[in-house]
This record gives sequence, C-alpha cells and structure tokens, in this order.
Amino acid sequence: MLTREQKDFYAEHGYLMVENAVTPDQLARLRAITERLIDASRGVSESNEVYDLDRGHAPDAPRLTRIKIPHKRDPYFWEVLRNSAMTKVLTDLLGPDTAILTSKLNTKAPGGGAAVEWHQDWAFYPHTNDDVLAFGLMLEDVGVDNGPLMVVPGTHKGPVLSHHVNGVFAGAIDPDDPLFDKDRIVSLTGKAGSMTVHHVRLLHGSAPNVSDRPRLILFYEIAAADAWPILGASSYIHALGQARFWEDLQDRTITGKPCLTPRMEKVPVRMPLPPAPDNSSIFKTQESAGARSAFSKAL
Repeated sequence: MLTREQKDFYAEHGYLMVENAVTPDQLARLRAITERLIDASRGVSESNEVYDLDRGHAPDAPRLTRIKIPHKRDPYFWEVLRNSAMTKVLTDLLGPDTAILTSKLNTKAPGGGAAVEWHQDWAFYPHTNDDVLAFGLMLEDVGVDNGPLMVVPGTHKGPVLSHHVNGVFAGAIDPDDPLFDKDRIVSLTGKAGSMTVHHVRLLHGSAPNVSDRPRLILFYEIAAADAWPILGASSYIHALGQARFWEDLQDRTITGKPCLTPRMEKVPVRMPLPPAPDNSSIFKTQESAGARSAFSKAL
C-alpha cells in the first residue's frame, strides 16, 4: 500500500497523509452511521459513556465534541478498520500483529466547535515501546477554517514535553514552552475519505471550528502487538483484572495475533499522574486541570 517514500516520510516527520483510505461506499456508510449517532444525542442532556457534549448542545441543535469508542457503538467502525486500505497502511507501519487501544469520533460543530490543546498522545498512555500511532479518517472535507489536525513535524524524535499544570496531569503542554516551535506547524487538510497518520510522540492539536461546516474525524489509536501499556496510564484496561484483560486483548486484535513477549525499548516516560479533577475525556482533562490555551491568540 505505502511506497518506500511514504514510509521514509513518516519515519522522518512523524506524520503522513493518505488519500482514499476507504472506498466511496465505505465512506457513505460511515457517514450515515455517524449522522444516526449524532441524531440520537438529541435526548442527552449531559456527557455520558457515549457522548461528550459541547457548549450549546440542545435537542433541536445537537453539538458534540466526541462520540466515544465508536467501534463499540456500531460494528461497522471495526469492520472497516480491518478490511480497507487503512488495514494495509497499518501493517506497513507497525507490522503484521496490531491491536486497537481506543477509538473516538471527534465531531466539531460549526461556529466554534471545541479546540484540542497541543499535546503528545504518548503522555497519556506510555508503552514498553513507541510503535504506536493514530489514524484520523476524514468523514467530511477538512479545511484550514474548520479545525484541522495540526502537527509539528519531527517532534516524535524529541523529548516528551511536560503535560502537567499545578502538579496534576493536564493533558496539554504549556503554549509558552520554549520547545514548542510554532513556526513549524503544519495543518493537515484533505478531502473526505483521506486519512492522517501521526506517531504517538508527535506534538499535535487542533483549533476551534470557525466555519459553517462540521468537522467529523474518526480516530483510531493503535499499537504494535509487542507494545504493552505501562500500569498507571489512563486506560480502562488496568481495571479489568487478568482474565478479563486477556479476553479484551483478543477482542482488540486488529491483525495477526496477541504478543506475550513485550518489546522493551529505551523510551522517555513520565506517568500521567496525579490525574486531573475530571479525566473523563481529553477535553475535561485539559479544562479541569486549568491547561492554558494556545488558541486564545493567533499562532
């Protein structure tokens, strides 16, 4: 699927754009399911295990920041990950044995849909090695005005910046951190059906949606099977117990099979502890910990 040039680009810069990651039929079905899930949020008045609500959400005008774990809400989100061009990209970058960590459908509403402050995913869930990445499948066209994913190329090779504020894990860096090089920011825009790929240690964020169009991006966070999560990171899997963890691990396997010999690499780790007052989502983590916004002033 990926050319040698694309693989080399990802290795050097920590991100990639892939066009036509799903077929037109797959895209249409994903969009229809998403519309149904958004419509079902009309009767929800506060965030829950399925929805993160945005400010202004109402029955006649649903506004969401996120649909949580969509592959658990409708099996087609799982099916398309396992049987599409995304699957080929996955094995090209991580090898034959892979597992999903989580999924999320970020649904930035028009006219101010919530920003995601700058962060590195690695700060939330360090593993025994960093063969971990995220896919971002665009379900709508994404332009510079409706809150695209933005990245700082090459930061996956550098340090993990502090994501703590006032002694708690805030899930965001200080926008005045001298290592945050704003001059190198790249915005990842594209047509519906295109997909971003970013390395788990790549610094990234996204501004509010100031357009009159929605921004729907389906994210999958995925690890090589020999990358094992470190206890204490922010994941439900640590609460499962041994037997249920084994069952869950098999359910999370995308390609190949689980690996029982974790690969240990010398990677920088700082645990995401103590947790923010509300760590139910990245939005709540950043807000409740008092993370400073990088988007309150022009980048």
